[in-house]
Amino acid sequence: MSFKLGDFVLVIDEDLSGVIKQISGNTISVETTDGFLLDFESDELVTNKESNTFKKELFSQKTISDIVSEKEQLSKRKQIKTRAKDRYEPTMEVDLHINQLVRSPKSMSKFDILTLQLDTAKRQLDFAIAKRIQKMVFIHGVGEGVLKVELEYLFGRYNNVKFYEANYQKYGLGATEVYIYQNVAPN
Repeated sequence: MSFKLGDFVLVIDEDLSGVIKQISGNTISVETTDGFLLDFESDELVTNKESNTFKKELFSQKTISDIVSEKEQLSKRKQIKTRAKDRYEPTMEVDLHINQLVRSPKSMSKFDILTLQLDTAKRQLDFAIAKRIQKMVFIHGVGEGVLKVELEYLFGRYNNVKFYEANYQKYGLGATEVYIYQNVAPN
């Protein structure tokens, strides 16, 4: 490709154009339309005349209406439809039953079991807040209701947490769903 001083050129992979000011071997100095003097290799430049013929060759086979209809067809993508029921499902479940937390709870007192369950709940809730998980379910079981009351007290200490009974059809009475507001900083 032959370039001459004063040719108006376009840079191939950048949005730059300008006039050739100096040619030194394979390196060509171009003064851009913004007034900067930049060096390019000759294979990075195209003269304006060649770019016009390239455009003519590129679009000679198609009319403008063909191109517009092709673009419109590409923009109509199928959206993945999710059921409303699935959108509101909690993203994280934490089972606080003691047999899920330890291998053998036989040597543990009731106080130790409750402490372990509450520590696990706090750790998982802090993890969800740090990872910006919005919904989670704590499965605590029905039992005597001590763990449920302690969990409600724990969740009440967080400003950015709202809690309520979990889906009865899925969990029965033994689960609490937690919603975490993400725009408030954690405690």
